[in-house]
Amino acid sequence: MATKTWTKPWSSTAPQAEFLPYVAPEESVREFSFRAVVLGALFGVLFGAVSVYVGLRAGLTVSASIPIAVLSISILRAFGRSTILENNIVQTTGSAGESAAAGVIFTMPALIFLGFSLNTEYWRVFFLALLGGTLGVLFMIPLRRQLIVKEHGNLTFPEGTACADVLVAGERGGSFAGRVFWGLGLGGVYTFCMNTLGLWPGQPDYQPKWLPGASIRCTITSEYLGVGYIIGPRVAGFLFAGGVISWLVMMPAMRFFGSLAPHVALYPSTVPIPEMTPDQLWATYIRPMGAGAVAASGLITLVKTMPTILAALSAGLKDVRVRQESLPAANRTERDLSMRIVVGGSIVIMAIIWAFLKFKPVPGAQTGAFSNFLAALFIVVFGFLFVTVASRISGLIGNSSNPISGMTIATLMATCAVFLVVDWTANAYAVLALTIGGVVCIAAAIAGATSQDLKTGFLVGATPAKQQVALVIGVLVSSLAIGGTLILMNVGLAQYKPIEIPLDINHLPVGVGLQDNHYVHQGKTYALVNAIGSSVIPDGKYLYDPGTRQIEVQWEQGIGSAKAAAPQARLMATVINGILNRRLPWRLVFLGVFLVIAIEILGIRSLPFAVGTYISIGTTMAMFAGGVVRWLAEQGMEKPSGAGSEVSPGSLYSSGLIAAGGVFGLLAIILNLLEDPELSQHVPHWLVRALDLPWPAMLFTGWGAKHMPHLEQAQGFGVLLFAVLAATLWVSARKKLRQS
Repeated sequence: MATKTWTKPWSSTAPQAEFLPYVAPEESVREFSFRAVVLGALFGVLFGAVSVYVGLRAGLTVSASIPIAVLSISILRAFGRSTILENNIVQTTGSAGESAAAGVIFTMPALIFLGFSLNTEYWRVFFLALLGGTLGVLFMIPLRRQLIVKEHGNLTFPEGTACADVLVAGERGGSFAGRVFWGLGLGGVYTFCMNTLGLWPGQPDYQPKWLPGASIRCTITSEYLGVGYIIGPRVAGFLFAGGVISWLVMMPAMRFFGSLAPHVALYPSTVPIPEMTPDQLWATYIRPMGAGAVAASGLITLVKTMPTILAALSAGLKDVRVRQESLPAANRTERDLSMRIVVGGSIVIMAIIWAFLKFKPVPGAQTGAFSNFLAALFIVVFGFLFVTVASRISGLIGNSSNPISGMTIATLMATCAVFLVVDWTANAYAVLALTIGGVVCIAAAIAGATSQDLKTGFLVGATPAKQQVALVIGVLVSSLAIGGTLILMNVGLAQYKPIEIPLDINHLPVGVGLQDNHYVHQGKTYALVNAIGSSVIPDGKYLYDPGTRQIEVQWEQGIGSAKAAAPQARLMATVINGILNRRLPWRLVFLGVFLVIAIEILGIRSLPFAVGTYISIGTTMAMFAGGVVRWLAEQGMEKPSGAGSEVSPGSLYSSGLIAAGGVFGLLAIILNLLEDPELSQHVPHWLVRALDLPWPAMLFTGWGAKHMPHLEQAQGFGVLLFAVLAATLWVSARKKLRQS
């Protein structure tokens, strides 16, 4: 049989019969090198942490493969000649961090909303991220030939194809990394001055007296601007439209009709509506509506893709039956990890999950050996199902549009339905259901990104087995950063607010539980109580003084607050609570459901709109600004066709802005923790020691607020600087990349 030879010009979109990889299978090129793996691991940690930060705040994540590939080309080149396959290993290893982070932030923070502590659960998050991510990689091994090779030309895998184009362009020469570094530098200075020095407020807010209950605000961060540019004006517009409906229509309407009963508190609030601030209206009434909207839109998206799901599952099962021995073992580009590793690894993961649930349960959530075995079995069954689905949908419409939330909701609904039938309705089983949904969500998220990475490798001529090993390494190292970042945000963004609510600790109302008898705050010992679904006390955690027999302080954790809304995680808790405990404001939830149905009837994509109704309008307005900048930048410019549209100077600059916002945003949280011993007591001691920097945090934290208070109050000054940052993005987007 004649062997094809590669001829220029190479094309990533060449038809199946004509396609040849950039590096021929018979070529021996340096690939899985030590420096490539180390650099990829460092990127995995960095982008894993950044994705947690941005995802909890914005409610969505963006692909990290292209910026990592661009940075790799530049960095490895500085240490001598690098190969295209080395750069591919770097982006493969590093992109696993963003994917694992997405799966974790969509689910694991729901522990907070179910009434449990997240601050002591670092190792739980680490192991679940590691096991779920590894499971996603393993299940993609038998699917690779069917989805990547045989379906070449039918499944486009847009992010993977675009990343291959970037790697080939970098191999041929050109200037790409400069845009990322410019965005990282300017965005870093901007974020450091705003978040750490406090030279201007990060969220200008206008509450018009002519529209009581409304709030017009914009969270002027570099990461939101970058995310808005990347997702584009259409999706950013849908998100902002949801915010307009919630903050400028629904909330003023609630305030207007609530004024008819000025002294009556309407469930789930315990405060009369005329006395509520816009933030209280949002947290109490809009969030349940938003949860119903997101759940409905996720399920609608899942139903719409059902034919694709069934086709993907059928093709996946068919391909699994293909004997590994029938593959051409001598061909480097056809070499996958053995099926023995897939089967054996799956069994080992099941055993580890069972042991972890048995011997290291969440405090107060102990479950039996049989239920733990059932959970491990559900994880493997649902995991394979949705890994297959996620990877095929990723090939059709891209990883960014993959309905991972809908798949997780379906997993939780099926699991909770089984639990309800056998009367497993205690809080411990809510945590068990969340564990199942969390691991499946992580596996599906990893599978979507893994399929894109394997597509990139297929196009450039990589060795699949080496990529699969690199992916597992990337999952491992990024999992180390994800749990720590979650805890940092939950503690570093936390607030203590004075509040007075009478309470009889000996006769707690339904929905209120005692969590800790000895909670120390400002030198005083309180009882920590948790309220979920109570008609007497709003949802949250409170400090109760036995002497005065009343709640005196509300502890608002960082995750779940306006600064880190975590909409998907709250949605998961809503689904679990709704099925197992039946303690939900269902009328508000159904308002969100029917709002989404109306949007679908209009022919509009409901998922971004639903997310926009849930998260703060400050977030959606900032992302809409980024979308507007992209629209302005593309006026009069010739739009590239195909996968190349994913690679533009504006998107590279935006990636730098996102990374800057995440890195320097986390830096501000760390400095805040080091300065405030009250907050640092909630962080594991080993993590505090790791963050114990040699220079005093107080030299930097809030410097502007302490020494330049007039600037801190100047909201217009912050808006002006945000506009300047947006202008730099526009200029960068209009300036073409240099290629040799």
